[in-house]
Amino acid sequence: MYSGNELRDMFLKYFEAKGHKILPSASLIPKDDPTLLLTVAGMVPFKPYFQRQVEPPFPRATTAQKCVRTPDLEEVGKTARHHTYFEMLGNFSFGDYFKTEAIPWAWEYITNVLKIPVEKLWITIYPEDQDAKQIWEKAGVKSERIVGDPENFWAAGPTGPCGPCSEIYVDLGAARGCGKPGCAIGCDCDRFLEIWNLVFMQYNRDEAGVLTPLPKQNIDTGMGLERIASVMQGVETNFDTDLFRPIIDHVATLAGIKYKDNAKNDLALKVVSDHVRAVSFMLSDGIRPNNEGRGYVLRRILRRAVRFAKLLGIDKPFLESAFQIIQRDYAHAYPELKENENFILSHLNLEEKNFQATLEQGTQLLQEKVKELIKQGETVLTGADAFYLYETYGFPVELTEEMLEEQGLSVDMLTFQTASEEHRLRAKEQSQQMRAVVESPELMERAKSLGDTPFVGYDKVSLTTRIEGLFVNGKEMQDAGEGEEVMIFLSETPFYAESGGQVSDVGVIRTSRAEARVLEVKKGVTGTLYHRAEVKTGVLHVGESVEVEIDNFDRLATTRHHSATHLLQTALRSVLGDHVQQAGSLVTPERLRFDFTHFSPMTPDGLRAVEGLINEAVLKNMPVKATEMSLKEAKQSGATALFGEKYGETVRVVSMGMFSQELCGGTHVNSTGEIGLVKILSEGGIGAGLRRIEAVAGLEALAYFRSLDEQVMEVAQNLKAQPLEVGKRVNGLMTQVKDLEREIGQLQAKLAKNEVGGLLSRVEEVDGIQVIAAQVQAPDMEGLRQMADLIRDKMKSGVIVLGAVSEGKVNFVTTVNPKGLSGLHAGQIIKEVAKITGGSGGGKPDMAQAGGKDPSKLGEAIDRVPNLLRGFLKK
Repeated sequence: MYSGNELRDMFLKYFEAKGHKILPSASLIPKDDPTLLLTVAGMVPFKPYFQRQVEPPFPRATTAQKCVRTPDLEEVGKTARHHTYFEMLGNFSFGDYFKTEAIPWAWEYITNVLKIPVEKLWITIYPEDQDAKQIWEKAGVKSERIVGDPENFWAAGPTGPCGPCSEIYVDLGAARGCGKPGCAIGCDCDRFLEIWNLVFMQYNRDEAGVLTPLPKQNIDTGMGLERIASVMQGVETNFDTDLFRPIIDHVATLAGIKYKDNAKNDLALKVVSDHVRAVSFMLSDGIRPNNEGRGYVLRRILRRAVRFAKLLGIDKPFLESAFQIIQRDYAHAYPELKENENFILSHLNLEEKNFQATLEQGTQLLQEKVKELIKQGETVLTGADAFYLYETYGFPVELTEEMLEEQGLSVDMLTFQTASEEHRLRAKEQSQQMRAVVESPELMERAKSLGDTPFVGYDKVSLTTRIEGLFVNGKEMQDAGEGEEVMIFLSETPFYAESGGQVSDVGVIRTSRAEARVLEVKKGVTGTLYHRAEVKTGVLHVGESVEVEIDNFDRLATTRHHSATHLLQTALRSVLGDHVQQAGSLVTPERLRFDFTHFSPMTPDGLRAVEGLINEAVLKNMPVKATEMSLKEAKQSGATALFGEKYGETVRVVSMGMFSQELCGGTHVNSTGEIGLVKILSEGGIGAGLRRIEAVAGLEALAYFRSLDEQVMEVAQNLKAQPLEVGKRVNGLMTQVKDLEREIGQLQAKLAKNEVGGLLSRVEEVDGIQVIAAQVQAPDMEGLRQMADLIRDKMKSGVIVLGAVSEGKVNFVTTVNPKGLSGLHAGQIIKEVAKITGGSGGGKPDMAQAGGKDPSKLGEAIDRVPNLLRGFLKK
């Protein structure tokens, strides 16, 4: 019996022997693919090669790719094969070999290497793909074992590369089937298990649906490791393989139960084991739990794991111990589970702790809602209530649905989505994003033909180069004139393209008769640099030589801030610990922003220590050097890498003396002394376990201190004090102000008592009830309430309505004492009184307050109180 780890290694080594390059799994975060939240298949990292956006650096490859899919999340644990996280084994050809090689290799691997009996195997093909049928037969498959299936045609979308596919099935035996006479390939039962899909990308489909043979045909295959493990280990479900059982057994032990003793418990154990695997691998690739995108997917899966563990009776934190099982069994194949251990454990523990509290609060509130629904004979929870649980308690709507479903109830998802969208539109910050490069097919083809744009900006700020392409609105042009916004390709460039948090350079492109202003620079998937520019004067032509020059003032300011972020990261790790990792950055000419992992606010002393270390490093004027080396050498040298980033085989390491070493492609100063003074402006939280520091360096730091100096000088002048005495003088004034405020408060209290005495003499009766309605002097709502309390204490029984004008607005307070006096309600009374002044309000039956907009109507409102009360008493 082969273990899951052995099956993974066997597959990769088999195809390595067939000339394939073994590549490590790509990240679960798809690179340069905005169409996907997560890597969902083995071919995802190779899409640019299959679509020929980029020329493949090797003709064939093989991988064990980490994948996450969640469309069938609720099916996990209920079936034998559904998972969130799974591994896809695959072999790929990028225009190299095709069916003639792929089919015999697959058959050889299944029958000779894995030694699955031929009599247990079935093949499905696309009915029109007779080439594949003949090749399968030639490989040794009997004709009667090859079945046509019209669905065996693969496409990435409505247009683009596509082609037929062949699937390999294993017959698991009649005992695993439905027992029906017609049970065969395609039956919904568990007897026939698909283990491998071979996709033959041989056509391009245009918008009219016409299929045209591709000049270079591709192979894309995928075999689920969990599925083939279940076959080779002779178990009924994927969960019974060694890929899951250690996790299941660990969780069962924590719960004090046994696997396969109880169907309901088994479901929960399967869900927990699956979800903990998914969460561990997502965190290991740098995905952080939050309420958007892939972060929300992660949080949702993690919370389901915690909830199902709770159903097993596990109330204490368990994710860390479960992760350690996964790390033990998988880290040799996926070292990121070990390398990023601190990050993973920090987020697991924080999320689990927070969700335990959320679960208790949300569950209690949901149970109350369920009781109300059942009492009212309803079966559907409103979308507003479900959204309140989500927004206020972070209670996932999917969890609400599941918990209601267990009691035969449901959620009105239409109104939930409406409430969610309205909230998103209200809450979303409006930020000015840099305009994205619109990569039209025409532009993409030109970029592909050009390939990498040589970047010489590390050493040069200007040079003579050549215009290789001009595009206006995605269309290639030979010329671009004054006022046009144009995308420019250059034969080489000193312009740094936006990357790694550093904004792009800006500058000019000139000829003797024309000039264009470069607004931004981005790097396309082909490595081509896109210069977005506006033609200011004259006409630019394709093929002409141009003088290009970056704005060196902005470049130097950006460079100082970028180098400062390297010093900042090292200083943070020195002061806070090695768990600190960069989680994002923004480097501009004006400032730097640095996001990092840490789970509590920094103290003032900690910030001073970090700032001190940075500026000490600046004063040492250490040399800054950039060296290219292999990724392995960089790691051995101790260089810090950006967490979650996948690097090529050759990397650029930027070192600042012995203080800092980081993998970085950005621009930097020549020595740390060029950075100048670095000043931290702020530090704060931006999410669970994430902090943000903003700082300025160089001339921007000088400008910041000049601004502070001007403010201090102005205050000193107003106080007629020396600048160094400003703090002392301000503290003295604050003390004086507090003393005066206390005196004013005491005087106002005395005045209020005197006014209360006068008001008590103006009591009138309305249908036998004592009433005081008056306009009074009160500085604010609190003063008005205190006055009403004084009157109520003296009057014992009756209605009080007081109004006052404060800062141009009307305040009202109403009391009804004792509560429920003659059926009167203070909130209803004050609502009607406030309406007269254009206001509104409400409150409890015995006390309420309100505001009004029109002070000129206050007298009228007070005069109408007796009549309003009579109206209420008649009801």
